[in-house]
Amino acid sequence: MKSIKNKLILNCILFFSIFALSSAYFIQYILNHQPCNLCLIERIPYFSSIILISLMFFLNRYEKAISTLLALLFLFGATVSFYHFGIEQGFFSEAFVCELGNYSSNTSADEILKELQKKTISCKDVTFKFLGLSLATFNTVISLILSVIMIKIVKNYGKN
Repeated sequence: MKSIKNKLILNCILFFSIFALSSAYFIQYILNHQPCNLCLIERIPYFSSIILISLMFFLNRYEKAISTLLALLFLFGATVSFYHFGIEQGFFSEAFVCELGNYSSNTSADEILKELQKKTISCKDVTFKFLGLSLATFNTVISLILSVIMIKIVKNYGKN
């Protein structure tokens, strides 16, 4: 019985991950809201969950190990999203992740000027809101909920 319930929950997480990524790409490419570097990093748990849950269903084994990995990935997502939310609210300063670039010690002045002229998206600038909240805010809550669900699934493996 629990196995069927776990598979149903994992299917829901799989479909939600597909929906979340589809929404992110819709906002990026159709609505033309460019993501910052943290926004891109926040997509990693969703990509991973699609791959890992599909792999789990295909192999029909390693459920506990993959579920544990998913719980850790969603905890990672919640942490990154909370950090992103904190940057948006001014609680934290932007880190090197927000300013990723290909800088080297032998970069010429012309190359630096060209790099500065490119439009970069700051992690503190909210370019898209839904119901008055940033997507980082939503992702913090959702990732935390998904990590708790995955932790409960891991705890239920082996119980009758």
